Amino acid sequence: MKRWPFHPAGRAAAALACTSLVASPLLAQANSVGIEAAIRNKVEIRAAATKKVKPAVLHDRVFLGDQAQTDKASQLQILLLDLSTFTVGASARVTIDRFVYDPATNRRDVGISVARGAFRFMSGRSVGKPTGPVSVHTPVATIGIRGTIFEGVVGEEAEKIAEREPAVGKVKSDSDEASLIVLRGPGPRTQGDTTPGAIDVSAGDRTATLNEADLAAYVPRRGAAPIVFRLSPAGLLALQSLLRTVPEEGGGGNGGHGGRDALIGAAGIAASILLGGKNKGSVQSQGQKQPVKPPPPPRSPNGRP
Repeated sequence: MKRWPFHPAGRAAAALACTSLVASPLLAQANSVGIEAAIRNKVEIRAAATKKVKPAVLHDRVFLGDQAQTDKASQLQILLLDLSTFTVGASARVTIDRFVYDPATNRRDVGISVARGAFRFMSGRSVGKPTGPVSVHTPVATIGIRGTIFEGVVGEEAEKIAEREPAVGKVKSDSDEASLIVLRGPGPRTQGDTTPGAIDVSAGDRTATLNEADLAAYVPRRGAAPIVFRLSPAGLLALQSLLRTVPEEGGGGNGGHGGRDALIGAAGIAASILLGGKNKGSVQSQGQKQPVKPPPPPRSPNGRP
């Protein structure tokens, strides 16, 4: 059996412990970290400043400490100021609790907490591949990111996917906190960072480095070390279903990535807003009505109205 590298958790860049405010002129209000770039079905935001919960609104700002909560078959994509995207899948709860981005040097320092549910992080490249540490925290693990794409899930679904994998099987797991993380890396049609990158998964005083596409780490409970294995096609499909949230019409088309590509397209329009573009687009969250333009007035045979 092939073994993947472990090293002491103290060396992982994932163990970051600073809190800060956004230092970016891209958004006018302090503490803004990005915008709600795409919304599907029921998504709510618990504001850090007021503690009030309100429905997510397309292109609204996301602030430091805001908590995003998605319902079943729902999804939110957050476009961060460095043009990285963080996708929140069904039945999830996520908070961006640290964010610093300096557009002059294209350096960042980002920390995100995932309490439950599925998620995907895709590093930005449209502004020239930002540098600096990014970490994602689950209840049982910390993931240090080095410029790449990865997906994960926290909770009962992580346990279900992992126990069906021959390399994991039945292990003692906490169904509320178990965490499954998989390195996806760039694909042939992927927007985002084009380098393979790597992630460091730290748990139980151990750190596992995932540096090959589809390598996964499962942390079953607090204090347990990561179990490293290659996630099967069936496991990848199960994880994708949590991020896609609804079946695609006509079988999905485009290799079943219709939902993902639609969200990426919405994020592209949102990016033009962040960068001051004039075209703010007309993307609507699923379930919202598109504005309908009135038909042009009839013309006479001479071409005049």
